[in-house]
Amino acid sequence: MTGRLNSAQPYALGLFRIVIGLLFTCHGAKSLFGLLGGVDGQGGTAATGAWPGWYAAVIQLVGGSLVLLGLGTRFAAFIASGAMAYAYFKVHQPEALWPAQNGGELAALYCWTMFLLIFTGSGALGLDKLIAKRSTAHTREARKREPVAA
Repeated sequence: MTGRLNSAQPYALGLFRIVIGLLFTCHGAKSLFGLLGGVDGQGGTAATGAWPGWYAAVIQLVGGSLVLLGLGTRFAAFIASGAMAYAYFKVHQPEALWPAQNGGELAALYCWTMFLLIFTGSGALGLDKLIAKRSTAHTREARKREPVAA
């Protein structure tokens, strides 16, 4: 059983990345475009250029999209994790010590899930892997065509 689970690990990680990226992207779209009820539940958006809400929403939208696609996953997850750590400690934590008390559960969860993706990478089903495969195949083909020097 362990062997089967281990062989499916890249796919489980890829699905995990896709779901987290989609949720994070939706959170940014909600704040930037008023989708899914917006920031106020009535379709409101974050004020353009307002610190930190608007900038966090841009990071969520762009970073979440990159994580969703598996493109530059580690870098995007690093930025997103840092943004969520900032959100937790500067916005939520001053209200109360525990996330359940200060409303910072999502910020803490996104921070740690993105932190995990920094170390695991995109897993299967990501554009990073597809690009790496094509690059490797192209390099092999180029080597095959090179004349052997004596």
